Amino acid sequence: MRQSENYIEAVRDLIEICGDDPNREGLEETPYRVLKAFLEYTEGYHENPKHHLEKVFDVQHEGLIMVKDIEFHSMCEHHFAPFFGVAHIAYIPSEKITGLSKIARMVDGYAKRFQVQERLSNQIVDAMDEVLHPQGVMVVMEAKHMCMCGRGVKKGDAMTMTTATRGVFAKNPDKRMEFLSLLGK
Repeated sequence: MRQSENYIEAVRDLIEICGDDPNREGLEETPYRVLKAFLEYTEGYHENPKHHLEKVFDVQHEGLIMVKDIEFHSMCEHHFAPFFGVAHIAYIPSEKITGLSKIARMVDGYAKRFQVQERLSNQIVDAMDEVLHPQGVMVVMEAKHMCMCGRGVKKGDAMTMTTATRGVFAKNPDKRMEFLSLLGK
């Protein structure tokens, strides 16, 4: 409990540094709420997101399986500012498939950490590759970064896109194009 009190005091100090009174009405409970929010934003540290993918089904499928528009929210490790957007994931199974919701849970597990989008993309594609051993996997992520949109250069319409590929998606441009055409990119 003592450690939590130190963090709450640090947030109170931050409020003062910014020029406000942490004791005024409206801010009295804010340090506790900030601590509670950060624990929620970073709950991905308390799990191994790959474990979600271990629920597999023995279904023969040789084509592409794609889940698009998986919403995610994360925190930029450089500014502790939010970034958020969608992940699009496709894989071509070798033997087994995983549950579609398991893919979304895995994305959340990695996103709920201090991150950069490039690492997040690679963690997702690596987890899919390591656990499912597919013929190939590809991830496209689109996100707005508040560290760029809401501060600094303040480019509110800027969207960051990243890709990561393994297996046939890395080696075969036709497979990448199949995925991108299904996305409408």
